[in-house]
Amino acid sequence: MRQLPQGRGPSGTGDTMESGRSMSRRGLLCGLGAAALAGAAGCSRSIDMNSMGLDMTSTGSIRPMRPAISVDKHITTPDVMYAALNDGGFALPAVPYQKVKAEFRRQIVVDPTGEAPGTIVVRLAERKLYLVQPGGEAIRYGVGIGKDGFSWSGRANVQYGREWPTWTPPPEMIQRKPELVKWKGGQPGGLDNPLGARALYLFQNGQDTGYRIHGSPEWWSIGQAMSSGCVRLINQDIIDLYARVSKRNPVVVA
Repeated sequence: MRQLPQGRGPSGTGDTMESGRSMSRRGLLCGLGAAALAGAAGCSRSIDMNSMGLDMTSTGSIRPMRPAISVDKHITTPDVMYAALNDGGFALPAVPYQKVKAEFRRQIVVDPTGEAPGTIVVRLAERKLYLVQPGGEAIRYGVGIGKDGFSWSGRANVQYGREWPTWTPPPEMIQRKPELVKWKGGQPGGLDNPLGARALYLFQNGQDTGYRIHGSPEWWSIGQAMSSGCVRLINQDIIDLYARVSKRNPVVVA
C-alpha cells in the first residue's frame, strides 16, 4: 500500500494549511497597502509613520555644508613651501619645518577675525598673523612677537615695503647692545640681516610707528616672544605675504 508523504492527509489538509498561510501573508500585505491608500485618500484612519522608523525630516530644513577651503597654488605641502630658493641674488636655505609646530606653518583657514578682506591681523596671544581673504577665509602664518615691554598694538597701515631691506638699529638699541654700533649707518640686506627677505613698514596717522612686519633667518623664533617689538615671519612666509600685500593695506595688532 503506497504511503502518503509525511504531513499530508488523504483529504489534502497539508495543501489547505499551506494555502492558508500564503493567503494570510497576502492579506497582511494587502491590508497595509489599503491602509496607506486610505490615509492618502483622506480617510479618518491614520498611520503613525514615525513608528515605522521613517525619517520624516523636511529637506527644506537641511542647511548645505560650507564649501571646502579654497585651493591656492602657493599654499601646498610644507616641503614645497619651505624649500630652499634663490631670491634677489641670495640663496635662502630650506627651513626644517618638522621642527616648527604645525599650527605655525602657512595655511588657509576659516577667517576668525571678522575684518575686511585685505586686512592684516596679528593676534599677539596666538602668535599668528592672518591675511583676510574674500569669502570668509584667511591665510594664516606663524609669527614671533616682541618680548614683554617691547610689543606694540593698535591699528595702522602698510606705508611701503622693501625687498632685502637695510636694517638700522635705533639709538636705544645701540645703547643696550653697544656691539651694534657698527651698523649705525645701516646693515645691508642679506641672509644675516635681522629684517630678513622682506619688510612691511607700519604707519599710523601718517607717522612711522617704528614697527615692522618682516622676515627673519631665525625660524626657531616663530611662536616666541623675543623680538624688540616687530612681528617676524619665516623668510619663505614673508616672501609669500609680501607678494599678496599692496600699499595701504590696513593692519590690526591686538
